[in-house]
Amino acid sequence: MKVTILEKKTDEEDELIVRCDYLDESLTKLINQFKSGKGKMNFYKDSKIVFVEPEEILYFESVDDKVFAYTKDCVYETKSKLYQLEEELPASLFFRANKAVIVNLDKIDSLAPVFGGRFEAILENGYKVVISRNYLNTLKELLGL
Repeated sequence: MKVTILEKKTDEEDELIVRCDYLDESLTKLINQFKSGKGKMNFYKDSKIVFVEPEEILYFESVDDKVFAYTKDCVYETKSKLYQLEEELPASLFFRANKAVIVNLDKIDSLAPVFGGRFEAILENGYKVVISRNYLNTLKELLGL
């Protein structure tokens, strides 16, 4: 893949040009991220809307039909469903660990096998996330194992 960056004139609009044989799913996600201009994500905490960088999030968890984002210091609620977050978040940074959890790969301190062919990810804050067998091969692929 070739990447070319050109400086624009002050009166020109920012522009992204993609030349490819075909538009696959990963390219479509990347283009949508550019279009939306998403940097920070918005969450709810104590009747306030709070903006958080995705890199600060340790994991997302679905509990009783609500989805929560966990950072090192806080827990936020989001109106998005896990499947929506999975589509919006960069696949190189976030990984679906099981039916109820999406994990930030950069926040995993260690992995350990547990019973039943599953693994357990220990995050920076000490929280343990079970990685189900259904998602284990994807994790190994992402980590180059």
